Amino acid sequence: MNENSFENDESMLALEKRLGISRRSFLQMCAAMAATMGLPKGAEAAMAKAVATKKRPSVIWLHFQECTGCTESLLRAEHPTLEKLILDIISLDYHETLFAAAGHQAEAARRSAMKANKGKYILVVEGAIPTRDNGIYCKIGGQTAIEMLKECAADAAAVIAIGSCASWGGMPSTPPNPTGAMSAGEVLGKVIPNIPGCPPNPYNFLSTVVHFLTFGKLPEVDDFGRPKFAYSRLIHENCERRAHFDAGRFALEFGDEGHKKGYCLYKLGCKGPETHANCPAILFGDVGNASWPVGTGHPCIGCTEKGIAFAKPIHALAELKSVRPPAGFPGIIEDQGKGASTGALILAAAVAGAAAGAGAMMAKNLGKNVKLDEGDAHKKQEERNPS
Repeated sequence: MNENSFENDESMLALEKRLGISRRSFLQMCAAMAATMGLPKGAEAAMAKAVATKKRPSVIWLHFQECTGCTESLLRAEHPTLEKLILDIISLDYHETLFAAAGHQAEAARRSAMKANKGKYILVVEGAIPTRDNGIYCKIGGQTAIEMLKECAADAAAVIAIGSCASWGGMPSTPPNPTGAMSAGEVLGKVIPNIPGCPPNPYNFLSTVVHFLTFGKLPEVDDFGRPKFAYSRLIHENCERRAHFDAGRFALEFGDEGHKKGYCLYKLGCKGPETHANCPAILFGDVGNASWPVGTGHPCIGCTEKGIAFAKPIHALAELKSVRPPAGFPGIIEDQGKGASTGALILAAAVAGAAAGAGAMMAKNLGKNVKLDEGDAHKKQEERNPS
C-alpha cells in the first residue's frame, strides 16, 4: 500500500481536509499501528479506509477516583497531532474534563448519546471505583460511581479501562484502602480490556480503538485483559540498559558513577524484569530518544502490572521472570589497567623469595620429622620386645 493507491479516493481526500494532515502522514500512522499490533500485510489499508469511511464511534468517557493523568497523557500526544486526530476518529460525546457543558447539560448529553447509540458506543473508564458504604465516596450528577458505571456499561458495545486505577484499583486501592476502591472489571464482575499504566501510553489506547473501528472487535488480550500487541513482552527485553544488566554493570546509588554512565537500574529497584509493557519501544511524549522513565534514569515502578506498582516498595528488587544474571560478575566500576611500578615488582619478588625460602625450610623439617617418627617407632618396638 502507498499514497498513490489513494490518489483519487474521495474518502481519503475528504479525510485529509477534515484532519488537516497529509495522506502520507495519516497512512504512515496506520502502517505503524498495524505493525505494532502484529497485523498481516494489508491491514493498514483497512484501517485507513475504516477511519475515512465508517461512522465515528460514540465514546462515553467516565472519570472516577484518579488524577486525570490518563487524559492528560492522551492530550499531549502528537504523532501526528493526536489531540486533533483522536477527536476526529471518535465522537467524544461525554468527558467531564473536556466538556464545556456542566451540571444538568453534561448529564443530559451523556444520556442522549447512550440512547442514540445504544449497543454501539464505546465506554472508557478512567479511575478506580469506591465500593465501601455503598459507594458514597464518589458521586456524579446524583449517582454513585458504581451506579453510573453499571448504567453506562449495560448498553455499551465495548468497555475499556484506561490507566492503572481503572485496571487494577491503582493508588486509591492501596492499603488501608478507606473507600474500598476497586477496578472497573471487579465492579462489573468480568474481565474487560485494560490499558494499564500510570499514565498509560496514549497510542496503546488509540490502536485499540482503531482496531475496534476497523474489525468490529477489540484486539486479542492476555489473562489480565491487556492487549497482547502492547503488553505481551517484558520491559526488560527491550530496555536500552539490558546490555549493562547482562554484563553485571549496575548503578548502586542515584548519582553514582554507574548511574551517570547509564548502567542498569535493577539494584535501585527497577521492575522492568517483571513488568509487561512496550514503553521502551514506543516511548512517551513524542520528544525523542530515551523519553521514558528508565531512559531518563529512574527505575520502572511496574505501573502496568497488577500487584507491583503501589503495592511493592519502589526500591525492592524485581523478581526476574525470564533471565538471571551470570553467577560471576565483573566489578561495578572497572579500573583502567596500569603497568606495575618498580616498588611493586621489588615487593612481589621479596614475597616470592620469602615464600620459596619458607617452602624449602618446611620440606627440610618435614624430612626431619619423618626420620624422627621412624626412630621413635623403632625405640618403642624395642621396649615392647626387650629380648
